[in-house]
Amino acid sequence: MSAAATPVPLSRSEVFGQLRRELFEDEEFRQSDTHIFIILGASGDLAKKKIYPTLWWLFRDRLLPEDTHFVGFARSNLTVDDIRVHCLPYLKASEAEQEKLSRFFQRNSYLSGRYGEEESFRRLDAHLGALPRGAAANRLFYLALPPSVYQDVTRNIRHTCMSSKGWNRVIVEKPFGKDLESSDRLSQHLSTLFTEDQIYRIDHYLGKEMVQNLMVLRFGNRIFGPIWTRDSVACVVLTFKEPFGTQGRGGYFNEFGIIRDVMQNHLLQMLSLVAMEKPASTSSDDVRDEKVKVLKSVQPLSLDNVVLGQYVGEPNGEGEARLGYLDDETVPPDSSTPTFAAAVLYVQNERWDGESVSVGLCPCPCLAMH
Repeated sequence: MSAAATPVPLSRSEVFGQLRRELFEDEEFRQSDTHIFIILGASGDLAKKKIYPTLWWLFRDRLLPEDTHFVGFARSNLTVDDIRVHCLPYLKASEAEQEKLSRFFQRNSYLSGRYGEEESFRRLDAHLGALPRGAAANRLFYLALPPSVYQDVTRNIRHTCMSSKGWNRVIVEKPFGKDLESSDRLSQHLSTLFTEDQIYRIDHYLGKEMVQNLMVLRFGNRIFGPIWTRDSVACVVLTFKEPFGTQGRGGYFNEFGIIRDVMQNHLLQMLSLVAMEKPASTSSDDVRDEKVKVLKSVQPLSLDNVVLGQYVGEPNGEGEARLGYLDDETVPPDSSTPTFAAAVLYVQNERWDGESVSVGLCPCPCLAMH
């Protein structure tokens, strides 16, 4: 009896080849062969650290259609060279990749304008149409912006910038509103402008490799099935730390604070992945349904289980460690916005109920406390 053949792992290029075939054979995706990725808020922190680096990596690995263009839009008066300089520390491009990196930025353009001004978006539409085959291109609008401008921006997109032939998509970043009321108001507003299949609500934290691997770690290893319960786990602690301050983003951060900026989106997504049951499939709907079950099982948070704080500078520290939250010039000097929060949540379902299993959320986005 012959032994079973040992499966040979696919190489990196073979994996990317399969991904390319799956992407490019999709009929809806091929509505137009030209694609334009528009980054609204291109001068911001999210664009610099996450969006442009990700687009570069997709371009480098040939996971984007050949005829793809990238357009940045923001209030700042910048050039593509400025964008490249700002993003360079996060692109992780080797010396051997510099020529390809230059080709990537040759596909980029930038336009400055005001988010609430329709004329600025008319100029953006004219710019998109002037790109090669741009008038008929598929257009994807990424809103790397604070929720306070979502309504103006989406209204201007709908009225002035929609593709006449290709598909149109709008990606809305977290935080999706400031509270339940503003979230509902934003949902109602978007539904009057776009169909549901044109709207993507995303949390970029779910793109992190370790977060993506959580489901595989949990449900792909049978050893964890019987022990991932209240009988074997006393406590789960989720910790979010960053070794820098607001770095000029105080205007945004001071309006939202650490709970809205990190806890109610990034860390609750992590909590859901850790605590949920195995979904029926890996489809987005099935995964979402299991996450919702977890969140419905969480006890309302009481003030007795919350600690709030605001970071101050360390006089004997080095570099940024010497600066506290109020030392940022973009932060009001009398601000009481929390930059540290720790909370304990209790998940009351069959897997975790009984011996109270607590989940501690400890986002730490600034510097060590004095």
